[in-house]
Amino acid sequence: VQLQASGGGLVQPGGSLRLSCAASGFTLDVLNIGWFRQAPGKEREWVSCFSSMDSSSYYADSVKGRFTVSGDNAKNTVYLQMDSLKPEDTAVYYCGVDMCLPGTKDYYSDHNNTPDLGSWGQGTQVTVSS
Repeated sequence: VQLQASGGGLVQPGGSLRLSCAASGFTLDVLNIGWFRQAPGKEREWVSCFSSMDSSSYYADSVKGRFTVSGDNAKNTVYLQMDSLKPEDTAVYYCGVDMCLPGTKDYYSDHNNTPDLGSWGQGTQVTVSS
């Protein structure tokens, strides 16, 4: 079971990027995928989640209205479309199997509840800068 985030890069403020979370060794169509990020010197932050079973999604307040998460079961991939990017979005982004429920945002508002991202793969660097 392996998930790998990719698609990061350098983008100017106001720009867009689409991150991919590709699965190998299992299918995503019955799983929930979470996105987290961590910037240097800052705490881990929950960003969004996607339920492959019913296509429901939830977002942190800091990204709501700018980020959109979606899934493509045929490609076994979940995407995080990031628009109107801001410098404060700069971080390493990680994806992993996680819960995706109406209360997920509130649960992760306590940073102590965020998972140790060391087991979530290398992540992908997103840098928003002019």
